[in-house]
Order: sequence, then C-alpha cells, then structure tokens
Amino acid sequence: MPIYRLTKELVFPPPDHAEEGLLAVGGDLTPERLLLAYRSGIFPWYVEGLPILWHSPDPRCVLLADRLHLGRSLRRVLKKKPYEVRFDTAFAEVIRACKETPRPAQGGTWITDEMEDAYVRLHEMGYAHSVEAFSAGAGAGAGASAGAGAGAGAGAGTLVGGLYGVSLGRVFFGESMFAHAPDASKVALVTLAARLTSWGIRLIDAQVSTPHTLALGAQLWPRTKFLAVLARELGAAPTRRGSWTQEDVR
Repeated sequence: MPIYRLTKELVFPPPDHAEEGLLAVGGDLTPERLLLAYRSGIFPWYVEGLPILWHSPDPRCVLLADRLHLGRSLRRVLKKKPYEVRFDTAFAEVIRACKETPRPAQGGTWITDEMEDAYVRLHEMGYAHSVEAFSAGAGAGAGASAGAGAGAGAGAGTLVGGLYGVSLGRVFFGESMFAHAPDASKVALVTLAARLTSWGIRLIDAQVSTPHTLALGAQLWPRTKFLAVLARELGAAPTRRGSWTQEDVR
C-alpha cells in the first residue's frame, strides 16, 4: 500500500491503509489535525530531520483501565504511598521531562519543539492532560533532574515522574511517560487508571507495546478491533475538557 503525503487539507487516508504502521507524512500539528488524527486511530511520531510521520499500527497496544495487572512489588509500593499524585498542575514540566529524559533504546527523543508546543496548546484547550508524581519533602523544583521540577505546580514536593496524553470521549490516548524515581511513572499510571475507571472510561491507547506496558497487562488488539471499539467509545460520552486538577485521586 502507498504512504500518503498530506497537504493543507484537513483529511487523513483510511487508517487501515497503513503499511507496517506508517500511514502518511507531512501535514501540520494544528489542534484540529491532531484531534482528527486521534479520532481516526492515528497518531504522530517524529523522526529527527524528517516530515511528520503519521502512524496507525497493527496490532494496537491498549490498556484497560479497570484491568491493570498490579504485581506484588508494585502493590507494596502503592501501599506505602511514596508519591503525591496530581493532575494538570505541571503539564509543561511533564512533557519537557518526557522530552529530555534519555531513552537509549529509542536512540533519542521523538518529542521535538514543535510537538511540545502542539501538545501544550491542546492542554490549554482542555484536551491534553498530565498526571504528575511528586516526592514529599523539599519544595517544588528543588533538585529535580532534567529540570523537571522547576515551577512544577502548587504545593510541596519535587516532580519525579509522570505521563501525559489526550482525552476524547471515553478514551485516553497515552503519549509518553518518564520516571526519575523508582516506580514513579507506574504510580502515576495506576492513579490515572483509577480516575478513568471512576468516570466509566476503560480504554487507554498505549499505541505500541513496551515491556513497561506489557507488565501492566497491556493487550495487543488487531487494528480492526481497535478502530471499532474506538468509534464506539468516542461516541459513548462527551469529552471531559478542562483542568482535571480539582478532582485529585490520591
């Protein structure tokens, strides 16, 4: 199948035309295009020096929020409550930390400056959200690696892990996560899953599998199944736009 080149027209080719996951190149990262991509089962993934690459992999990695696998060691960590988890208090810091945290297996980051700016815009519009794990103790910003803690939200603590993604209908599209302390990103994800479950949101799009997500019970769905469930869940409930800060789950 061909790889499509996008123009300024706000349209994507059918996602099942993707060959080995790659569907199209080019286009832009306007909020309208990004939201259309997610609703269509497509997401952007950069390679430095190339145009925007749009993907729809087959199979698709998903997590069910109410069926996370919590191993014995993670359960012990959660019981100790080593981190305070907040929502939408440090979105810019979370995406910057995801961008700057070294990922040797990936040969660098795919979060370019343009991607960072695009998701900050989505956050300001109430579609993109962050989940943040703060350590107890010193004031925010005191010694967090990669500059992640600088200005990171209200209250005490240093930003040591978190994740961000996009919420539409009854779907949360996970984008990236980071951890500068043991299990910090896992604690953030488990807390997010509890929040989503309380809202009746089960589907977390993890895009492609990693050992991290597989250990938490991720499933690999055929693209046809993912697209069918996605269409159903997008229409099942209105999107929870705006800040999630005031509904903290500890």
